[in-house]
Amino acid sequence: MLRPFHLAFPVHDLAAARAFYGGVLGCAEGRSSEHWIDFDLMGHQIVAHLDPAAKPVAVANEVDGHHVPVPHFGVVLTMADWQALAGRVEAAGISFGIPPHIRFQGQPGEQATMFFRDPSGNALEFKAFADDAQLFAT
Repeated sequence: MLRPFHLAFPVHDLAAARAFYGGVLGCAEGRSSEHWIDFDLMGHQIVAHLDPAAKPVAVANEVDGHHVPVPHFGVVLTMADWQALAGRVEAAGISFGIPPHIRFQGQPGEQATMFFRDPSGNALEFKAFADDAQLFAT
């Protein structure tokens, strides 16, 4: 069984983080204080820490014809969950940095992927595989 990972990251506004991670992404909220909020991101613990000066990082690497923001984080979903999340993000009016599409089509590692940013500019990627065995395919 995979163990949950833990990720702490800066946000400039806890109320906006709560609305995005809790409302749009559907993450259950755990403990919180005036300076941080724990969220359950599909079984993983992510913690939004208040940093009023938080700004997005503007680095990107070329991957399969797209400029992928670095750093970024997310979860590998089932295809049905990935499609549902893409619909929720679009319905919430959130702009995709890289819209939902199939990357590496017809190649090892073929995957559905999408990128978008939280209200503080943190980049997120959610992906899915038609065949999970392709996750580490070379």
